[in-house]
Amino acid sequence: MTRIQTPRITSGTLALALLMSAAPSLPLRAQALAHTQGGAQTTMPVEGGQSAFAAIAEIVKRLEADPNTDWRKVNLERLRQHLRDMDMVTLRSAVTAAPTTGGATFVVRGTGEVIGAIKRLTGAHVAMVEMMGGPRVARTVLPDGVRLVVTARDGDPAAGAARIRGLGFIGLMASGDHHQMHHLMLARGEAMANHGGR
Repeated sequence: MTRIQTPRITSGTLALALLMSAAPSLPLRAQALAHTQGGAQTTMPVEGGQSAFAAIAEIVKRLEADPNTDWRKVNLERLRQHLRDMDMVTLRSAVTAAPTTGGATFVVRGTGEVIGAIKRLTGAHVAMVEMMGGPRVARTVLPDGVRLVVTARDGDPAAGAARIRGLGFIGLMASGDHHQMHHLMLARGEAMANHGGR
């Protein structure tokens, strides 16, 4: 008599089968955990790539998930150019800082195409800071960049000034939760001031 061998089902195999059957309704991170190699659970990469690429990929997912997205207005190239400006200002500009009454003065300079990036990015950010009730920012355009005089608006002036000086130029540019919505608005093709027609 021939004996038929049945495959051995372990608790790990059963859990994997249940995860995979539910995979279409699970988030990407949960699906990534459902892969095994040699019987051991492994994780798959979840990042979309280089940071600007990943930021654009996140916006694409949001646009595709929104049934009200008007694809005739969507302009992801506009967002790509904005992220390019962010990269140049963050990594290729020269910043000098000096304390001033109630805050600090930042002079941000660049060469070549970095100059335009500095002017576009700081113009957009100053408008957003004002709208959200952040510190006061007086912006002066220079031939090779900008001068920003940043002072505390309310509360303890000494603590406000210390925070501004501690954050520095790039900390002030990165503070707040408005960047993600700003990027979504750019990608949707919505009118945005201080973006040089982008």
